[in-house]
Amino acid sequence: MSDFLSRSQMLLLSGSANRPLAEQVAAHLGQPLCQVTLKRFADGELFVKIDENVRGRDVFVIQPTNPPAENLIEMLLLIDAARRASAARVTAVMPYFGYARQDRKDQPRVAISAKLMANMVPVAGADRVLGMDFHSHQMQGFFDLPVDHLYAAPVFVNHYRQKSLRELVVVASDVGGAKMARGFAKRLNASLAIIDKRRPSANVAEVVNVVGDVAGKDCIIPDDMIDTGGTMSEAIHALKRLGAEDIYCCATHALLSGPAVERLVNSPVTEVAVTDTISLLPERKFEKLKVLSIAPLLAKAIGYTHSDQSVSSLFD
Repeated sequence: MSDFLSRSQMLLLSGSANRPLAEQVAAHLGQPLCQVTLKRFADGELFVKIDENVRGRDVFVIQPTNPPAENLIEMLLLIDAARRASAARVTAVMPYFGYARQDRKDQPRVAISAKLMANMVPVAGADRVLGMDFHSHQMQGFFDLPVDHLYAAPVFVNHYRQKSLRELVVVASDVGGAKMARGFAKRLNASLAIIDKRRPSANVAEVVNVVGDVAGKDCIIPDDMIDTGGTMSEAIHALKRLGAEDIYCCATHALLSGPAVERLVNSPVTEVAVTDTISLLPERKFEKLKVLSIAPLLAKAIGYTHSDQSVSSLFD
């Protein structure tokens, strides 16, 4: 079967959630995006139709599932259409996996949305998943099919290596982010600090203490996402109070909800680096924001998956 798949022709599908990223990926692979009809019925329901032959093809559906929920529905419908059109294999390529923050039952009577969303992907007809920087790594086990989990860290590390940073310290925004920060510190030959933070309620962060020496040093604060910007903003202000020099922060997924842009613009940050996993509206962009493309990394992972090569070799 794998020999057949390696010979079958690749087919790239894109929903409407982040068409520019899909076009960049297609350009890197030297493949055109498949023609797809995406429209709505009069009542607002989505209509999906693949306009090219899919039979026997190795199909990759590129679609982040950030809100609105239609992005998720659109991806599921594209997968279903490809499966019913007799695709040889269907891979759900999710640069951002939405509804992932409720990944456990940490209080009574709450949904575990991450598991529910993961269940829907194989039911729609996907054979495997290609994701990037899930909110928690154990999310890979929520899918009942093979998952290739990509990391944006190499993109950020290459970006920061080109800067002349002095006595660099990588700062974990909370204890949970220490493992990610340690990985950055190792690659950038930097020291490590951790912010001890308490969160009185959802989307409200309160910095309590910084463990480590940051005075007179350049700092990088990595995270998987920036939502309302509360965590990043508090961390930046705390580091500045402790005498840090230039402060950089980076996050794979730029949700930038609500007051996020205002908080970051008004903070003493030197640069905010994000990737293009999520399509950013022009009003969400600001002077200190640097958007790095993950299209080359995603294209390599898709190419390796198509030819049955090791995706993990991208991170060796």
